[in-house]
Amino acid sequence: MLKRIIHGKRTMKWRVFALVVCFCGSMSSKAQEQLTLLPDTPKPKPATIVGTVTDVNDGTVPGATVILEGPVSKDHRTVVTNDNGFYQLNDLEPGTTYHLTISAKGFANWTSPPVILKPGQYAILTGSKLHIEEARTTINVAAPAPSPEEIATEQVKIEEQQRVFGFIPNFYVVYDHNAAPLTTKLKFKLATKVLFDPVTIFGVVAFAGINQAADVPAYGQGAKGYGERFGAAYAGAATDIMIGGAILPSLLHQDPRYFYQGTGTTKSRAWRAISSTFICHGDNGRLQPNYSTIGGDLASAAIATAYYPPSDRGAGRVFRTALINTGERALANLTQEFILRRLTPKAKNQN
Repeated sequence: MLKRIIHGKRTMKWRVFALVVCFCGSMSSKAQEQLTLLPDTPKPKPATIVGTVTDVNDGTVPGATVILEGPVSKDHRTVVTNDNGFYQLNDLEPGTTYHLTISAKGFANWTSPPVILKPGQYAILTGSKLHIEEARTTINVAAPAPSPEEIATEQVKIEEQQRVFGFIPNFYVVYDHNAAPLTTKLKFKLATKVLFDPVTIFGVVAFAGINQAADVPAYGQGAKGYGERFGAAYAGAATDIMIGGAILPSLLHQDPRYFYQGTGTTKSRAWRAISSTFICHGDNGRLQPNYSTIGGDLASAAIATAYYPPSDRGAGRVFRTALINTGERALANLTQEFILRRLTPKAKNQN
């Protein structure tokens, strides 16, 4: 009898121990589940550094070596500037202190001040001018801030890299909401680059071929007719680009570029795109009636009457052509706002 009692007590102890183990295991399992249900901390959006290496005479330095250094070995990177002296460093950790060292044959090295980036920042590094021989330049925190003209020059160099699918010019769009105003020199530089771009010329060739098939304007057929249509199409593009994109914006102090919104409701973005055909940014930062673009469309259509056949002239033709150009511009702005940024590799990381 005594053995049974002792045996029963031992059995009871083991049962209690087993229950405690099961309970602890259950609690551990529940705690583990709670831990796994905790949301992951979102990783900060990576940042980007871009810049253009120049010499003291503002000539670009292609083939320069740009070395990025951070506090850990994985932050060490090396890139080489392209034919325009431009470089870009992507996927950088925000909050990390970086230094850049730039070197090129025949020049002294240039070292940047400490660079600390914010999440998703698209930083334009200015001041990287290389000196010849033994002169060495170190830019520190006390260096004077770049002027608005220097900032605008750097921005235009970035815009000149913007191409849809990597080859179609997309220079006249601004992704920086605080872009500096363009100088007269920069307005003419952008317009000239678009006008003489090979893709622009190829587009005129194709457009002249379409007009040849439709027999408009009435130049006739054959090589002579096609040549006249090509000349008319290129002249129309040239007058529109130069007058509406450089001459009038310089005289009226207006910005000929489209300022990308990118945020807000679809309705507000669509309104921004359409209204930009009639409202533009002035060089003073204020919104103004877009006299430059509208005037460029009218002037281009009016000048065309000087080289179009008599049957394709007249005031009605001028206003009809200008109206079509205005509608096409509104459609182009809508495309810029909703589609082209995703198709422009150099624009994807900009804010």
